[in-house]
Amino acid sequence: MMLADKIENVFRKYLPSPFAIAILLTLLTMVLALVFTANTTDNNHFVTILTYWESGIWNNDLLVFAYQMMLILVLGHILVLSKPIELLILKLVQSVKNGAGAALLVAFSTMLVAFFNWGLGLIFGALLARKVGEYAQEQNIPINYPLIGACGYLGLMVWHGGISGSAPLKVSESGHVKSLMRDVIKQDALESLPNTISTAETVFSSSNLIVFILVIGVLSFLAFQLGKRTKSTYTRLSTYTFVAPSKGPLKGAERLDRSLWFALGFGVLILGAFVTQYSTLFKTLTITPNMLNLFMFALALIMHGNIRRFLSALQEAIGDTAGILIQFPLYFGIMGIMVNSGMIDTISSFFVSISTQTTLPIYTFFSAGIINIFIPSGGGQWAVQGPLILNSALQLNVPLGKAVIALAYGDQVTNMLQPFWALPLLGITKLKAKEILPYSLIFMIAGSLIYISGLVLS
Repeated sequence: MMLADKIENVFRKYLPSPFAIAILLTLLTMVLALVFTANTTDNNHFVTILTYWESGIWNNDLLVFAYQMMLILVLGHILVLSKPIELLILKLVQSVKNGAGAALLVAFSTMLVAFFNWGLGLIFGALLARKVGEYAQEQNIPINYPLIGACGYLGLMVWHGGISGSAPLKVSESGHVKSLMRDVIKQDALESLPNTISTAETVFSSSNLIVFILVIGVLSFLAFQLGKRTKSTYTRLSTYTFVAPSKGPLKGAERLDRSLWFALGFGVLILGAFVTQYSTLFKTLTITPNMLNLFMFALALIMHGNIRRFLSALQEAIGDTAGILIQFPLYFGIMGIMVNSGMIDTISSFFVSISTQTTLPIYTFFSAGIINIFIPSGGGQWAVQGPLILNSALQLNVPLGKAVIALAYGDQVTNMLQPFWALPLLGITKLKAKEILPYSLIFMIAGSLIYISGLVLS
């Protein structure tokens, strides 16, 4: 616990809010560009850098990307609040017999769900942990509740290598790689780039699937052992429920909002559009952000059963996107400065000079892990670090898919240290960051060893 207290104190003392960090990183990037890059325009150098920054903020392709990431989070949260998921959670909870089994159940289920959608996994893990705590309290089953909370956060350690991972999803989108690298590399090199890096080369590659199976297996076993060997804790939890809108008498057009068939019909219509538009991509294991979001939208409508309940869940979920909404434009501005000023080339050349085909993915893993502490958003991190990684990989002939996955692994593993995305879980479980940190750190170390081994051997 002493280490957990120290880490929490460091975060509180030296790390301001993620938005303040985004502003500080923006100012730092401006200063570095002023000092280390040459002015290639007739304007004052600082004015030129401000121009680069402003153009990056309003990059239309990246703004679309931000909205796609917001939808992934929101739709996942909405799904968790549906009746079928609530019933599933309650059914799972009833299988708990002891603390070790509880930790195993929460860890395994959370990681499995988060592999399919990180927003879904984030809230699912939090609700499952809370319900396990309530059930154990009701049935007098001794459990270590902070450990259960840490297990409910494990989805954030597998998400970026999963189906909703920001970087793998975005590079699978037609034209994104070339758009991202347009001002970074020369025209002849740009034309040789693939139009997409399919999720078959990243998320669904045999090496990534093997790594995921190892991670979910090893960490679930570790959770089970910790559940057996750690002391139980005392809990006093009230029943947590999602407050759906009251039924009451129906008046006029309100019948449409509460109509089961209206919501189901539109949901099925969306599924029809999904099959029509994306069946070819699905057959080749190519998943894109739009493809995932359309499917999640249809599923959310169908599982909630009426528009009123869907909108109520939306209201509950929308607050999670505040960080993405306001921070992403600042990350895009940082990328605008780095790309247009030539900083990308300088940093890439440094990495290339100290790397080989074998070591570049390892350096990428560690650098992504460090950057995630300051930019706690996989999408924002991809916007800033993506061009640098792809440029370095091109120069060293490292497969681009492997470079993307190396970033994904590094970004996700230090979520166990960075409390930003733990806030929804802490709110639902009523735990404190310092209570789950001792266990999340153990999971981070074990997972890191597997991820690094996977990068070396693949």
